[in-house]
Amino acid sequence: MPQGQPLTVPNDGLTTRARRNAPLLAVHTGPGKGKSTAAFGMALRAWNQGFDIAVFQFVKSAKWKVGEESAFRELGRLHDEHGTGGAVQWHKMGSGWSWTRKQGSDVDHAETARDGWAEIKRRIAEQSHDFYVLDEFTYPLKWGWIATDEVIATLADRPGNQHVVITGRDAPQALIEAADLVTEMTKVKHPMDAGRKGQRGIEW
Repeated sequence: MPQGQPLTVPNDGLTTRARRNAPLLAVHTGPGKGKSTAAFGMALRAWNQGFDIAVFQFVKSAKWKVGEESAFRELGRLHDEHGTGGAVQWHKMGSGWSWTRKQGSDVDHAETARDGWAEIKRRIAEQSHDFYVLDEFTYPLKWGWIATDEVIATLADRPGNQHVVITGRDAPQALIEAADLVTEMTKVKHPMDAGRKGQRGIEW
């Protein structure tokens, strides 16, 4: 894509404007760091365009304070008070269950994930937002808590111009094939390889 230009233009009868305004489904997957970070970077651009933003985190505990959440809540306040940028909503759908599995059973966690997905489906049908980040959403798909086929069908048929970004390792192949944009983060080096734990301003 030299200078942002596509290498080929399909003969689909659409105008350049129509293609540019088409809703995007993006997937950030792979074992490397930066999947969520990249999604929040896209959300930041969307906010600047005045898009209504909704973030749904399917892994992070409600007690886990991440820097992006604090920043986006401030951006949402800026919009509410001064009309700058777009509206922002941030929702935590789990209790940190993907890694720790400490609170509740797998049945409880699966039900929580399904409830979260049901809410997202409702909002997509109602066109409640312009830009969705489904953070760490690949895990409930991988574990079979939410049917991948249902997710793909819902997103393929979503009305209007709603952009969706899904993050997490081990994205199902069917989701990858359905997406418009797929990025795989590959780890080359990581400070944890040298025994260093997560750092302020880097991991949170």
